[in-house]
Amino acid sequence: MGSQPAQIPTSFGHELRACLRCRLVKTYDQFRESGCENCPFFKMDEDHERVVDCTTPNFTGLISVMDPTRSWAARWLRIARYVPGCYTLAVSEALPEDLQNLCKDESIPYAAPKRI
Repeated sequence: MGSQPAQIPTSFGHELRACLRCRLVKTYDQFRESGCENCPFFKMDEDHERVVDCTTPNFTGLISVMDPTRSWAARWLRIARYVPGCYTLAVSEALPEDLQNLCKDESIPYAAPKRI
């Protein structure tokens, strides 16, 4: 992905959401305005209903990554190829099946969250 950093969340309250594919964390309004920097093919900035489909408010933990290529934590979380930004450690929901198919059609890797 690009090296331009993602938007940092403007608040850390209940309006935070995480992308179900890459786990980038931003506010609902930020996803609506600029989409997901790692997943532009979801076109969340063009289709505002997609924000609800592609993101979740249910996630665990938060990590800020400034240089993903050099961060051992980013490699461990498998986010080393994503843009710098705030990420969740884990999401508890899977991407809807139609969006999983979109990833497959675009040859974009998607790994469903592990069930504990």
